[in-house]
Amino acid sequence: MLDDAQDDSHDDIHPLFAGAPKTTEFRKLRKRIIRDTREAIEKYGMVERGARWLVCLSGGKDSYTLLAALTELQWRGLLPVEILACNLDQGQPGFPATVLPEFLERMGVPHRIEYQDTYSIVMDKVPQGRTMCALCSRLRRANLYRVAREEGCSAVVLGHHRDDMLETFFLNLFHGGKIATMPPKLLNDEGDLLLYRPLAHVAEADCEKFASAMNYPIIPCDLCGSQDGLQRQQIKRMLDEWESRSPGRRQKMFTALSQVRPSHMLDPALFDFAGLAPPVAPDEGNSNDLPDAR
Repeated sequence: MLDDAQDDSHDDIHPLFAGAPKTTEFRKLRKRIIRDTREAIEKYGMVERGARWLVCLSGGKDSYTLLAALTELQWRGLLPVEILACNLDQGQPGFPATVLPEFLERMGVPHRIEYQDTYSIVMDKVPQGRTMCALCSRLRRANLYRVAREEGCSAVVLGHHRDDMLETFFLNLFHGGKIATMPPKLLNDEGDLLLYRPLAHVAEADCEKFASAMNYPIIPCDLCGSQDGLQRQQIKRMLDEWESRSPGRRQKMFTALSQVRPSHMLDPALFDFAGLAPPVAPDEGNSNDLPDAR
């Protein structure tokens, strides 16, 4: 699919990829990310030709990788949608408010910067010592949905990757008592917007390598203060340990999430266990079935 990858020396390369390393290793990395992203977009039916997507950009490695992958697919004519990058400045102390708008302007990416002081709300509502991520995420999502409606977008696009989905699966398993994870495609509660995660098949390590190699201006997600005790961090460490002992374990587990067999689970809402029975044998006592004795 990408054997004819554009050379960065060509004039038609998108500014997002200017200065990309010319090594074979980076070229393979870039092709792998684009391939995995396109695969997820096609597998989960994300494309509606002519749609407008609100692509959320936090300034982290994942969202930069998301923007770059979607831009390249669009550049190649493989993603027939309009992209509007959006950053939500939530008012955290120390947030470098000029980094993203300057970057997007320089790269020629259509964008909107939205300021909403949700940080003060979170600080007011969450007791000291408790994690702030859940409320912060809900407030962020509500504002992004509002912006999407104002901009005429049909979908909000997030940078969650394969490892995020695995971690969410184990969080739900260990702490939520349910089998669930982040779906790659979701309809919001109001039923008017879709939520997409095109990096569903992309490994976090690839996002980190890509964003670092491209020298994108990373904004760390620690502006709210260190919360190393988060359950997600514990899950991440567990998965790291498993991966170090058995390389490829993460991909095996992720593959399992797309090969669910409801008949081999325990949820009667997904499989009719009560109605499961051997096929009914013909009634041998029925006179209509008896052989002709004449």
